[in-house]
Amino acid sequence: MVSVIPLFGGLPVGPELLIILLVLVLLFGANKIPKLARSTGQAMGEFKKGREEIEEELKEMDDDDSGSVVNDEDDEFDDLETETDKETSA
Repeated sequence: MVSVIPLFGGLPVGPELLIILLVLVLLFGANKIPKLARSTGQAMGEFKKGREEIEEELKEMDDDDSGSVVNDEDDEFDDLETETDKETSA
């Protein structure tokens, strides 16, 4: 069985979390923390929406490519047949 060792000791709990919150209040001030959290949430939402759009585009491209590959191969065979017909008739 493989055991996973966290890089920084895991998530802060108890006193460590209180120290982190105290440092945040000292750095940003009590008034700016809600604004910071709100803007972070909006940025995460925009990132998620952009990621979903890209995934949809890639899925559409994959669906379109799977049908067009067969058509391209058929066109190549048609071109080969016409070239062969030209050579035999000449």
